[in-house]
Amino acid sequence: MYWLRAAQYADDVLAGKIPACGYVKAACRRFRADLTRKDLVASEDGERWCRFLERLPHVKGKWAAKSEKFALSDWQVFCTVNIYGWKWAKTGRRRFREAYIEVGRKNGKSFWVAGLGIGHMVIDDDFGAEVYCGATTEKQAWEVFRPAKQICERSPALREKYGVEVNAKTLNVMANGSRFEPVIGNPGDGASPSCAIVDEYHEHQSSQQADTFITGMGAREQPLMIYITTAGADTGGPCYEKRADVISVLEGTVQDDSVFGVIYTLDDGDPWDTVEALKKANPNFGISVDEEFLKGQLAQARRSAAKQAAFKTKHLNLWVGAKSAWMNMLAYQRCRQKDPNIEGFRGQPCFVGIDLASKVDIACAAILFPPNGERTTYAAFVRHYLPEDRVLEQTRYQAWHAGGWLTATPGNVTDFGYIEDDLNSLKSEYEILEVPYDPFQATQFATRMMAEGFPMVEVGATVRNFSEPMKQLEALILKKQIAFEADPVLMWMFGNVVAKLDRKDNIFPNKELPDAKIDGVVALIMALNRCLARQDGNGMGDYVEWLARA
Repeated sequence: MYWLRAAQYADDVLAGKIPACGYVKAACRRFRADLTRKDLVASEDGERWCRFLERLPHVKGKWAAKSEKFALSDWQVFCTVNIYGWKWAKTGRRRFREAYIEVGRKNGKSFWVAGLGIGHMVIDDDFGAEVYCGATTEKQAWEVFRPAKQICERSPALREKYGVEVNAKTLNVMANGSRFEPVIGNPGDGASPSCAIVDEYHEHQSSQQADTFITGMGAREQPLMIYITTAGADTGGPCYEKRADVISVLEGTVQDDSVFGVIYTLDDGDPWDTVEALKKANPNFGISVDEEFLKGQLAQARRSAAKQAAFKTKHLNLWVGAKSAWMNMLAYQRCRQKDPNIEGFRGQPCFVGIDLASKVDIACAAILFPPNGERTTYAAFVRHYLPEDRVLEQTRYQAWHAGGWLTATPGNVTDFGYIEDDLNSLKSEYEILEVPYDPFQATQFATRMMAEGFPMVEVGATVRNFSEPMKQLEALILKKQIAFEADPVLMWMFGNVVAKLDRKDNIFPNKELPDAKIDGVVALIMALNRCLARQDGNGMGDYVEWLARA
């Protein structure tokens, strides 16, 4: 019955009968393809888990008042059957070890995943099961644990059948030592999770909690890591990185049979202010998500630009970066390439924008290659520098440094000598036409570079200097006429940029919070400023000469 519902859901999505974005369609195509695989078995466990969930009582709202049982929506059946129904033909073990579900608020995800947590404690045949729901705050951790606790409290038959004891902050099965409890922050190295649920992963500043859960699963035969989240604003955080990995699996660019994922959102180019968009991003539209409530929120978002970012994030599941973000991050992602190699541009002309910021902050060098006779698009590579002591303060900086995206200079202030050395290396490999820089805090640096023969050009951080190249950069990204590396630091910075129009329609890059860095984008805007100036005929000589030689 439930396998048939899952298959019917996939067919209806692919036939266009159910509004869905490309990521949901990709998950459905994957499911359909899996049905033909010989190495996978469609296990009865898919049915068993769905039956178990639908025996649980509602604990909130009109359904609880009527003492009704939980009724799985079609999208929940699809996810449950996928996660628990596939087994390896060779070993009989569950196929998926990770599940990433991204869906807007009020779509019934907390109650559903609370039921999954209970199931791992009582029906997963794992003696001494350890089930954890993790979050960054106690309040958030209880968003899953509270309904799980209430379910058990309202289910005397469940407690009697499985021997479940309900305590203040734990659920226990004394017969075999199984337990279910909330975790705030790092769970420690002693845990051995059979199932770990990370709720609202977009709020996590680092992957430390999830990583500790996963490393503790080594002794379990078929553990499961569940990420459940809405979209967020931090495109430099671990959730967005996990999301990118899941998208790679859904799109088929990465083969990973251990990860199940589904993302309910809009497609790029979809109008956001329509009821159709709401249906696409909210699979429980009209069920747990009240239709009139969403329409009311939509009407407010149409009237108030200040409310649009929150509406898009929470109800359309769109990652918007800063609350009044400048960049369309979906368009930016289309411009990211897996392996553009700067060495492939040897001998070509470039502009190197320098933003030194302060000596205790991120400094950046943006290398911009304009189009040439063979290449019709721009290419940008950004290098980031930060004092070693600052790198040690944040796990995201540590991860970026370990990945080679962030250079840590010794001590507690940025050693600009590292940037000077990089410029000299670039000079030997590429034709540097100009090095635009902001004179603020960079006078001595510029003087030294001029003495070494670099074509330093002062570009002050003014609306006059930044507005037009900033508009042009946005246009290049929207038209996919510029290529970037898969640089997580730069992606984070693009998501942090806020832009406000003045009365003359000029724009300038800003940030909302001190920790929301945008230096790499600023350096890139300065590089594009000088590139556009030459293309407009103001000192175009060197660039034109190079094109003639190319």
